[in-house]
Amino acid sequence: MADIIKVLPDSVANQIAAGEVIQRPASLVKELMENSVDAGADRIQVIIKDAGRTLVQVVDNGCGMSAADARLSFERHATSKIRHAEDLFAIRTMGFRGEAMASISAVAQVEMKTKTHDSEAGTRIVINGSKFELQEPVACQNGTSISVKNLFYNIPARRKFLKAQSTELKHIITEFQRVALAHPEIDFSLFHNDSEVYKLPQAKLHERIQHLFGKNMSQILVAVKTETTIVKVTGYIGKPEYARKTFGEQFFFVNNRFMKHPYLHRAITTSYESLIPSDSIPAYFIYLDIDPAQIDVNIHPTKTEIKFEDERAIYQILQAGIRESLGKFNLTPTLDFDREGAMEMPYFRPGDPVKVPGIEINTDFNPFNQPGTETSRRTSPSEWPRQDAASGWEALYAGLEQKQVMPDQQPSSPEPSRPESPSLIQIKGRYILTPVKSGIMVISQARAMERILYEEFLTSRKTQAGTGQKVLFPATFELNPVDFNLLFSITDELSSFGFDIQPFGGHSVIIRALPPELDSDDPKDLVEKLLEEVRNEIPDISTYIGDVVARKLARIASRSFTRNFTEEEMKGLIDRLFSCKEPQFTPGGKAVLTIIGIEEVEKRMG
Repeated sequence: MADIIKVLPDSVANQIAAGEVIQRPASLVKELMENSVDAGADRIQVIIKDAGRTLVQVVDNGCGMSAADARLSFERHATSKIRHAEDLFAIRTMGFRGEAMASISAVAQVEMKTKTHDSEAGTRIVINGSKFELQEPVACQNGTSISVKNLFYNIPARRKFLKAQSTELKHIITEFQRVALAHPEIDFSLFHNDSEVYKLPQAKLHERIQHLFGKNMSQILVAVKTETTIVKVTGYIGKPEYARKTFGEQFFFVNNRFMKHPYLHRAITTSYESLIPSDSIPAYFIYLDIDPAQIDVNIHPTKTEIKFEDERAIYQILQAGIRESLGKFNLTPTLDFDREGAMEMPYFRPGDPVKVPGIEINTDFNPFNQPGTETSRRTSPSEWPRQDAASGWEALYAGLEQKQVMPDQQPSSPEPSRPESPSLIQIKGRYILTPVKSGIMVISQARAMERILYEEFLTSRKTQAGTGQKVLFPATFELNPVDFNLLFSITDELSSFGFDIQPFGGHSVIIRALPPELDSDDPKDLVEKLLEEVRNEIPDISTYIGDVVARKLARIASRSFTRNFTEEEMKGLIDRLFSCKEPQFTPGGKAVLTIIGIEEVEKRMG
């Protein structure tokens, strides 16, 4: 039998490794930025074109590389960070596997320019799809510039699975934020298609958070600081009232390395029990400083998963620190010792005589005596004071004359004097009940409006595209760069629904018109809620963006329909509901109505 096991060529092995390390353009940004941090740079610039499909370039002023090191950096498992296996348990740098550059060059066209600070000339290297093409001296600045062009150009199957530009840009911004938050002492900038997205000067952590997520973050955050022999915990957490239903500003760092850790995330969310709804998520920026020997960062190719030697202890320390911060800033319920009538704590002064506490008893006290009345001893319920019966109760039954019916005689039809039940009944401003042939129909008002508005939005989008209702006072406000880019990635769709939203300098926007179906006194709040809803659901095919926006708008607008309706309003709502194509379900698939059958009613009645 012929031998069948072969050693893979380097180009194929590199492409396989690239499949683990380089999953999308954001992976390039992460790996290259981390290399720049490890190079000791204090200024890092990221340049993106077409959400990373065409170009990802990272320029730094770090230590640079010699000609030999520059060439060797593209070999697999070539690293300056590790010398012995024991070094894996003392890692303080970002990179250490030595796979990033080899993986990147296997799936893209790469150009590197690098120069050490004590060299007169730098080095330029060009590699295409793992194929070395050029190495030559070049005049360049100190540090390193790496340009990665046409990602996955030699793997069409991988390239076609890249998502929409808005989605890929969102992932790039997320990776940029993670590195920038880990190193506020470094000057970072990000450009996309020649437009500035971020320009972050060197700053303290709380300033870096504001630069990334907006100035209002200063009003939201509470400091956290706990130091033990096991771990040091620092950072910031969000106030309970600013918790949201979607993920966004949740960041864990261990020794300045971003990580994902569901177990420790739960330590934070449980600290907010009774302070926020169970489906809400607080913002947090938590930094753990721990002995590298107590963690393992080498369990995942992207290095975002970390194992702790004692996770339970970290959990308890983190939870205690979060609760201490919430209590310190009066965000958790506390005993109020300042209010009138509060319990007084005795204070003992040295030298004072010690006395046995005495108890005074009023032997004349009778709990049945009424204040202001003559003292008497009532010993039986018949002697207790009685209250007069409430007057005017007969008015509750005015007009409800009843005819006596013999036990063996049942009325054949409703009595004329007895009022018939109304055809529609409302419960707590949330549900409408109406009799149907098979029982009782229960309709959720809010969900009914969500279905109605969803279909009306889609219809008006086709027939009245761009026709919006001008707001009396145009609203201007600032968004963080992520939301700003998200908003204008769907601006065409928003315009088709009747929105008129324009840039207003920097990352500010102005709202001049809204869809006529939306009754909003706060356009800013409306747009922010829409962005929060859409943020995690941007579709990959632009054809469906309109449907997503329509669903989110309908959901937001329908929240205000939990209120009391007149009978005419209830009838109108039902008529509009049953004019819809799918009256039984919301656009998200939740039930709009249900029917309680006669059999169920009889069963409950016994």
